[in-house]
Amino acid sequence: MPHAVTIATPGLQALILCGPGSSFPTFTANPDENPKALLPIANRPMVWYPLDFCYRAGITNITLICPPTAQQAIQTALNTNPFLTSLPYPRPDLLAPKDLDQNTGTAEILRLPQVQETVTSDFLVLPCDLVCELGADKLLQAWMVKSASLTDLLDDTRSENVPPKRSGGLGVWYQTKTATPIKGEETDFLATVPLPSSSVSPPRGSLFPNISKVVYSTPTDSLKDLLEEEKGFPIRHALLKQHPRVRMLTTHRDAHIYIFPHWIMDFVRENERLETIGEDVLGWWAKAGWQKGLSKKLGLDAILGQSSTAVSNTDGKTSPVGSHSPKDSTVKHPTGSQIHDAISASGTTNLEGPVRPVIRTGDKPGHEETESANEKQNDSTIPPMLAYIHPSSSTDSTSTPLIRRVDTAQLLLQISLQLAKLPSIEEVGSAEAASPFAHTRKVAYPEGVKPRTTITKQDSLVADNVTVQEKTSIKECVIGANCQIGEGAKLSQCLLMDGVVVGKNCKLTKCILGKRSEMGEGCTLTECEVQENLLVEAKTETKNEKFMSSSGLEATEEDLAEDDDDEENDGNGNDEDGEDEEDDESAEE
Repeated sequence: MPHAVTIATPGLQALILCGPGSSFPTFTANPDENPKALLPIANRPMVWYPLDFCYRAGITNITLICPPTAQQAIQTALNTNPFLTSLPYPRPDLLAPKDLDQNTGTAEILRLPQVQETVTSDFLVLPCDLVCELGADKLLQAWMVKSASLTDLLDDTRSENVPPKRSGGLGVWYQTKTATPIKGEETDFLATVPLPSSSVSPPRGSLFPNISKVVYSTPTDSLKDLLEEEKGFPIRHALLKQHPRVRMLTTHRDAHIYIFPHWIMDFVRENERLETIGEDVLGWWAKAGWQKGLSKKLGLDAILGQSSTAVSNTDGKTSPVGSHSPKDSTVKHPTGSQIHDAISASGTTNLEGPVRPVIRTGDKPGHEETESANEKQNDSTIPPMLAYIHPSSSTDSTSTPLIRRVDTAQLLLQISLQLAKLPSIEEVGSAEAASPFAHTRKVAYPEGVKPRTTITKQDSLVADNVTVQEKTSIKECVIGANCQIGEGAKLSQCLLMDGVVVGKNCKLTKCILGKRSEMGEGCTLTECEVQENLLVEAKTETKNEKFMSSSGLEATEEDLAEDDDDEENDGNGNDEDGEDEEDDESAEE
């Protein structure tokens, strides 16, 4: 159900990145017709959730960014899908840059000319697979109080003698080790330091107690590569001098919710080798706050108006002389001062606590004090990148607002089933008292349900125009619109997309069935995925299988020609080998 905009627009733009969905091979085999952004989560299109997140905070300047090949499918959904058409006005814009393809990195997207022209103010970046129950207004409040600059917010650059104080950023990380963890879910390594303490107690319900400053950020996979290369985890002396107490998290995940100041667009444009936001933009930005000389190499001093090396472009903006790239710089991790065995290869060890600096010998006291003062000055001039570490309860998933990225089939099933447990608006009595993700009713079309059926309404969702025959059992399931459930079928912990047909006496457990797929009579499937428009033959019994059509996987004429050429080359090679063997035999004789 749409939630009306009730607060003033904060003046931020929102970019929602709609990727190809390579992590859903069963359901996005044709990403042009079935893009990831339109996969259903609890019977709503995936992209509905970040859109609702923006509207609840009063952000109405929203742009969806997708590859040109997926533009038509997403535009059609925006015009016809009832959940998307019921969102408040103004409707989001859809941008499909011509140079955007399925392999373009998130930072590379920000560097595209059409995106550079679109972003004209501070902005919010979201993935299309985000499900966030936490209100964006609270995140914006935390950012404005802890990181935003009045100079940037008011666009006041009148002071020419004093460099302006620029706004920082805010990101969100959440715990993956919940009451129902997903095996193999991606995690990120995050190192933070506490913010200066305040004498004023934070308002009740604010996020301030969970806000800290990012000093190091990288995906766990990249961390593993570093550990193998360095035989340990190298830590720079400069970091430990400024921040003797560092908190390290290894089981959290970057939610890819970023509140960025507008100058980040200049930073990305000037550093052409930045590929991703999470690893490259955040990682180098965080290091520039404490690593001496790095901000100049990245061009940050010029971008932030703190250096005389800035020059004017034709559009009146400033940019550093030359093009600096983090990968072109000579910055390397030191080989000394390592923490061995601190982080396991699995990336699941949670290091939270002090990391004490290693005392160096041979340094002159005066030199060390001067260097430390310079580093502290550098730390104060680089706007901070802050992290909101979302608290979670390992026992009760309903005690804290849900924040989760849904980028695998397992997460698609788990989060859909979790949202199905939310009380409906009908049960609560009013939309204001219900969760923003609550549906109007648990069973949208009760007339389609025959007598002598069992549907556990407390943990199930049944959409419009669904017919359920007698002697059917549906427990902890999400059933999409226009589905048909045959007599005697038993469904448990399943997700059915729109138009699925389930035959008589089928037994389905922990399965995900794609749009308009059909299960033959008497099928018994456990933990299976079925592609859209696919027929599973009657009496099929299997477990942990992905049913996918071979359509589009056939060899092309070019592939066949290449295979023929390879066979001919192999044949010629064998003949030559045979001739060589005959020559050898003749020589021996």
